[in-house]
Amino acid sequence: MYDVVIIGGGPAGLTAGIYAARAKLKTLLIERGMTGGLAATTELIENYPGFSDGIGGPELMSRMEAQARRFGLEILNSNVETLQKENLSFIIKTEDTELLTRTVIIATGAQPQRLNVKGEETFHGRGVSYCATCDGAFFKDKHVAVVGGGDAAVEEAMFLTRFAQKVFIIHRRGELRATKIVQERARQNPRLEFIWHSIVEEITGNETVNGVRIKDVRTGQARELAVDGVFIYIGYIPNSSLVKELVKLDEQGYIITDTNMQTSCPGIFAAGDVRQKSLRQVVTAVADGAIAAVSAEKYLERNR
Repeated sequence: MYDVVIIGGGPAGLTAGIYAARAKLKTLLIERGMTGGLAATTELIENYPGFSDGIGGPELMSRMEAQARRFGLEILNSNVETLQKENLSFIIKTEDTELLTRTVIIATGAQPQRLNVKGEETFHGRGVSYCATCDGAFFKDKHVAVVGGGDAAVEEAMFLTRFAQKVFIIHRRGELRATKIVQERARQNPRLEFIWHSIVEEITGNETVNGVRIKDVRTGQARELAVDGVFIYIGYIPNSSLVKELVKLDEQGYIITDTNMQTSCPGIFAAGDVRQKSLRQVVTAVADGAIAAVSAEKYLERNR
């Protein structure tokens, strides 16, 4: 029987692990992939306090994991298949084992939203990507397109200019949604070109991507744009399906919590990008994780 099981090993989950393990709670973190989450795929994080020159996402996440392990956090690499409530406890079934815990912290994050256009699935991994840090080096001296207009899209487009000869930012509106400082940097980058009021209708290619078919949303006119890769940043979908029958979700599927990270189900807490909130950043994820762990500790004290 664990005191706390954390599902998800990104910044929120690892921070929850630090706080829970340091409080001498018997704590397990379950992560289906690589610890660090999406933050571990970010080349440089420059708005996290304490690092004046920024810090690489993989390094920051590695430090968090080492810190959590130092306090005694157990980490299990496995996929959680079901979560069930039984009296004041919870049964967690993974692909390998079955566990019991008194509290659960859901820190499963969110995944990139897809365009759902022809060619996207066909060329996934062969020119279609959702991670510039992961795949940017494959496009040295090539032309690529980035779809989206928020911070993630523009920052990743600027990162891609380190490799690609030309990066097109395709956005359905006439102005970016990214923060002002990010916009200013992008406009000063000679390798970036903006294609406004446009959407991608199809991703084309043979063995790999060789172009996109885009349409002007004002005129309806379509044209072909020759590119060797397409990077998609149009938003995220919360990974909340595991608890959709146990806790309240909003219309987009994000978990609803109070300020203590408590969900509608006593004993289940949520932290990070999977939670309904106004800002999804590493700094807010770690704050959520800390609050969730302390709230779980208080819950355990009340229910001994």
